[in-house]
Amino acid sequence: MALFAVGFCTMTRYVRSTGAFYAIITRGLGPVTGAAAAGLAVVAYNALQVSTYGAIGYYAGSTAQRFFGITLPWWVYAGVALVVVGFLGFRGIAASAKVLAVVLVAEIAVLVVMTVAVFISGGPEGFSAEPFEPANVLSPQNSAMFALIFGAFMGFECTAIYSEEVKGGAATVRRATYIAVGFIGVFYAIVTYAIVTAYGAGAIGAAAEADPAGLVLVVIGDYTAPWLLDVTEVLLLLSAFAALLALHNASNRYGYALGREGLLPRIFGRTDSRTHAPYVAGAAQSALAVVVIVLFAVFGLDPYLGLLLWGSALGFLGIIILWALCSLAVMRFLRRNAPDAGLWRTTVAPLLSFVALGVVVVLVFQNFEFLTAGGPVVNTILIVLAVGALLAGAVRAAYLRSREPEVYRELGSIDAGVTG
Repeated sequence: MALFAVGFCTMTRYVRSTGAFYAIITRGLGPVTGAAAAGLAVVAYNALQVSTYGAIGYYAGSTAQRFFGITLPWWVYAGVALVVVGFLGFRGIAASAKVLAVVLVAEIAVLVVMTVAVFISGGPEGFSAEPFEPANVLSPQNSAMFALIFGAFMGFECTAIYSEEVKGGAATVRRATYIAVGFIGVFYAIVTYAIVTAYGAGAIGAAAEADPAGLVLVVIGDYTAPWLLDVTEVLLLLSAFAALLALHNASNRYGYALGREGLLPRIFGRTDSRTHAPYVAGAAQSALAVVVIVLFAVFGLDPYLGLLLWGSALGFLGIIILWALCSLAVMRFLRRNAPDAGLWRTTVAPLLSFVALGVVVVLVFQNFEFLTAGGPVVNTILIVLAVGALLAGAVRAAYLRSREPEVYRELGSIDAGVTG
């Protein structure tokens, strides 16, 4: 991810567009490949966003039952969240950012308290180097874990999606991207080691298998004050809401970027005159979420093991493919248009990230059934959706090339100007 960020951030000096991946891949690999990536991006971000309604329905139901004794179907809570997210999305990015900031700070604070408490106690077996031994880390049995690990970084690239709305231009995007990569990598590693220490390296595997959903909650309950466990359960709900809001905004901006360039109906490119939010794209995204929630409710499908895992797996697959394509596009664009940026930024870092991400894409395909917890039918449908999105984007670009060449020539070229 750090290698990816090198080329990605260098590219923001030359491309500043809310289309992010779509704009970068189009500039580097051409309009047809860029449009294919755009189709995959729309499906991936929407899959991640809609799937999160399953998580919020699950956690809201658990929280309401625990604190108030209320038992309602998961889709009721998901529906309430949908209305609130739609409203905040319409209000614009500033309102959403304030909500996300409060939730993020609270979550980090709880995990810091838990980590410090575990490290002070030392756990039942003390500190162990076993989790860091190469034989354990690089074991072929852990291949599915690497797919999930990269999923934990998902979203840091959204810094570029807001590149048209931030103060400071490209410099702000670069700074935010590097901070996000560094913080996620270091903070998650420390917290994860604390969880391993809390159970003991010899017992963590069995504990995770016995209760994967409650693994961290048990640590917080055992090593901190009882009230902090209650706070954490509420934060799990707020965390799902924060992810929902962030993904809603990201999905909207992709719809907006593709609408204004003609890959989607032009109406998607409209924004509100006061908040400047892409309200048509937002309404369409909310309508899609309603349809999916209703279908899962009518057929009695599980919100967590069904909606959350299936949508997340599709999103993981799509975003990681986009990362790999983006690395290749960055290398090709910078070598042709910015050789003065240096060999490291234009070639070495993007090439290494492309190779590494290519390996991760293979691992995701190999372990797709593990990620979805579904059967062959579910897995086939999800992969077909990803491939279909790529093909639909490419076909749309080919249509524009033959029927509307002036629109085709402008694909990926709209940006807010590069500063900083």
